[in-house]
Amino acid sequence: MRYFLSGLTLLAASAVHAQQAADAVQPEAATQGAFQAISPEVATALDAKFAGVPVEAQNWMVAAANPWAVKAGADALANGGSAADALVAVQAMLGLVEPQSSGIGGGAFLVYYDAETATLTTLDGRETAPLAATPRLFQDGDGEPLGFYDAVVGGLSVGTPGTPALMEDAHVRWGKLPWADLLAPAIERAESGFDVSPRLAGLIEGDAERLGRFAATSEYFMPGGTPLAAGDLLQNQAYADTLRAMADGGARAFYTGDIAADIVATVQGAEGNPGVLSAVDLSIYRVKERPPVCATYRAHNVCGMGPPSSGALTVGQILGILENYDLSAGPNDPEVRRLIGDASRLAFADRGRYMADSDFVPVPTEGLVAPAYLAERAKLLGGDAALAEVAPGTPEFDHALIWADDASIELPSTSHFVIVDAMGNVASMTTTIENGFGSRLMVRGFLLNNELTDFSFRSQADGVPIANRVEPGKRPRSSMAPSIVMKDGAPVLAIGSPGGSRIIGYVAESIIAHLDWGMDVQQAVSVPHAVNRFGKYDVEEGTSAEALTEALTGMGFEVGARALTSGLHAISIGETLKGGADPRREGIALGQ
Repeated sequence: MRYFLSGLTLLAASAVHAQQAADAVQPEAATQGAFQAISPEVATALDAKFAGVPVEAQNWMVAAANPWAVKAGADALANGGSAADALVAVQAMLGLVEPQSSGIGGGAFLVYYDAETATLTTLDGRETAPLAATPRLFQDGDGEPLGFYDAVVGGLSVGTPGTPALMEDAHVRWGKLPWADLLAPAIERAESGFDVSPRLAGLIEGDAERLGRFAATSEYFMPGGTPLAAGDLLQNQAYADTLRAMADGGARAFYTGDIAADIVATVQGAEGNPGVLSAVDLSIYRVKERPPVCATYRAHNVCGMGPPSSGALTVGQILGILENYDLSAGPNDPEVRRLIGDASRLAFADRGRYMADSDFVPVPTEGLVAPAYLAERAKLLGGDAALAEVAPGTPEFDHALIWADDASIELPSTSHFVIVDAMGNVASMTTTIENGFGSRLMVRGFLLNNELTDFSFRSQADGVPIANRVEPGKRPRSSMAPSIVMKDGAPVLAIGSPGGSRIIGYVAESIIAHLDWGMDVQQAVSVPHAVNRFGKYDVEEGTSAEALTEALTGMGFEVGARALTSGLHAISIGETLKGGADPRREGIALGQ
């Protein structure tokens, strides 16, 4: 299969680009060396990423978190496949080579633009709480919340996986190539093996204690008790067999029969922390099509996944508030960062109060992104200092209801990829098993999610129910924000990121970088992060963002430097396609 990078330049275009490149986060050299041997095209894409310039192509493009997954998607597109075909191939491969972040044991949200009908569709493949779950699932006998990892590690945290059903649903709707052909690259790679990447090796070593609690997981990631090292050949025949069963029997082979029975036995038999997932939960799982949530920003519509994701609503609120201000001074201007930071705090206050699975609780979706409501919230930023206090607003409801503020914990993991095919279809998909390595339970070659810990551990506060509490069949609130930015009815940008609740800030910041600061997509995903969710301003350590500390502190913010490992992938759509891959992870963009 031949595909190539057209129009790629590794030359700095201007003094502005040179300065932006100097400020940008730089990839680690180990990443470049680890994947160059996959193919000449992959090596060229890695060179572009390390040079800080976007990959450019005429016909199609894919950007994802691991070069093996990108190659699988690129092969599907080069063979005439659609964006839906490519996403099946990409996801199947990610579950093998990036198992800590996503896989068929988890869930996903997809935003898809169908060029033939010029319509935007969002598919909810989020995990569901088992029918036997109760609002006190993550509380002890006294009604107090469990410790986070006490809840995560084991069966208690496992929700019904949605990713296999989502892959199949997308393929049925928009696929062109045979389903089995799209799973074949991951099957072949699982059987022949792949070299463990530096990132995966480091994460295994850092989580060795928890990975060692269950025999199947320990034997795979730490054979003989020693964590896998970068460059080790890793084979996974069990995963190949699972995918082969799905190739023959579709997603039904996952949700019924022997695979489903093994999933249930693993969850319910998890020593020390069994769960309540049942065969019925798997057999009744369904993907849900939901209406896109769109917010206006700088003459664009920023569209994404609505509840149970808080991603599109919260990104939309941040941008809708900032629509009222000039941000053109750029990322290093403290006043710009004050506005972005406090707009984010206001949006997160609404998120904590109102956002959850709208099938179970009323969510004021339209009211939260109504321009008039956001204009009123924007007036709160009219001063020159950080807001002393931030509280939820009062968006317009079509009913009356009182909710208490949420008490859930989200830690960064997950993966995101974007695809544009030769027909003009666009896929933006964020996919996850929640925490790194999920529940740490492994069955049939894949890890099971710990997605239920995205629910609030507390079910009520002072007698007032929490919208995001656990309920049977409910989907936990998410921060995943797969986005497609539209202008004049056509897509111009596809973007998203992993990163727990910081996903929202990463995506909003990158859209601002592209639309307000004039950055190309590679520059936009490489800009040093400054993210504010609940009051503390996190600035990315070791980058130019740390220089904002003194000014932001003087404005009244609490500021702290820390690693902010986003995994942004983006494709801009214009006369050509331009792709960018986050330098903080191992991904690339590849096109023809």
